[in-house]
Amino acid sequence: MTGAAPLSEPAGLRAWLLSPEPASRWQARLGRLYLGWRTFTKNPLAVFGLGIVLLLLFVALFANFLAPYSPITGGDLRTARLLPPSAAHWLGTDDQARDIYSRIIHGSRITLWVVLLVSVIATPIGLLVGTVSGYVGGWVDTVLMRITDIFLAFPRLVLALAFVAALGPGIENAIIAIAITSWPPYARIARAETLMIRNSDFIAAVKLQGASTPRIIFGHVVPLCISSLIVRVTLDMAGIILTAAGLGFLGLGAQPPMPEWGAMVATGRNYLIDQWWVAAMPGLAIFVVSLGFNLLGDGLRDVLDPKAAK
Repeated sequence: MTGAAPLSEPAGLRAWLLSPEPASRWQARLGRLYLGWRTFTKNPLAVFGLGIVLLLLFVALFANFLAPYSPITGGDLRTARLLPPSAAHWLGTDDQARDIYSRIIHGSRITLWVVLLVSVIATPIGLLVGTVSGYVGGWVDTVLMRITDIFLAFPRLVLALAFVAALGPGIENAIIAIAITSWPPYARIARAETLMIRNSDFIAAVKLQGASTPRIIFGHVVPLCISSLIVRVTLDMAGIILTAAGLGFLGLGAQPPMPEWGAMVATGRNYLIDQWWVAAMPGLAIFVVSLGFNLLGDGLRDVLDPKAAK
C-alpha cells in the first residue's frame, strides 16, 4: 500500500489527528485534544501560566530533594537569625533562623493541597446544585438558588473567617471553610448551562426513550456543563490561594511551625522595614502562583468556551 504516511512521522500523525472522517471515537477525541492544544499554544501568556503551574507541581513533588534545609528546624539564633539572601541561604532566614527558600519550597505542598482539596470538594457540590436546580425548576430551583444567594451575599474571605472561627483554626478547617464558600459561583454557572440545555431536541429524544431524571442530569446535562466549570475553577484557584493565605496571615489557617506562605508573610511583617525578605519572598511566591493560575484559566477559556472559537 502506498497511501497514508506512517503514523510515526509527524506529518502523518498530524493528518491522522485532523482527519475529517475519524475511524473511531478514540481518534476523534485525540483530534479534539490536538486542536485544543494548538489553540492553547497560540496564547503565549497561557503557556507561561501552564509552565508556572507545572513548576509548582514539580516543586511540590520533589520538595525533599530541592530544599537544602529543614523547613521546621532553624539554625543558631545567635548567628543565623534574619540573615539576608546569600550563597548559603538564597532567600535569607527568618526570625527563627530557618531557611526561607526551604520553607517556600515545602510550603508549595500546602498550597497545592489546599487548591486540590477545595476544588475536589466545591466543584461537585456546585455542579450538582446547579444542574438539579436548572433541570427540575419549580420550588426546587427557588430553594436552591435562594440558598446560593445567601452564600453569595457575603465576601468569600469574611464568610470563610466565620466558618473557621466556628470550626477552630487549622489547615483542615480552613480547607473546609474555603470549600463551603467556593461552590455558589459554580452552581450559578451550571444552572445557566442547564437552562439552555434542558429544552434541547436531544433531551426530548432521551425523554421519549424513557430515561429517568437522574439519568438525564448525570448522563447528559452534567458532561455538557463540565467545560465551563473547568475554566471557572481554574480561574478561582488564584482566589483560593489568596483566601488560604489570608486565613494563614490572620492565624486561622495553617498553624506554626508549618511553612504556609500566608503565615510566613504574617511573621515577616514585624521585620518589614529592615529585613524585607522575610515577608517579601513568600509574598512573591503567592503572587507568581496566583498569576500562573489566572493565565492558565484565560488560556483554557479560549479552548473550552465555544463562543470564543473562531
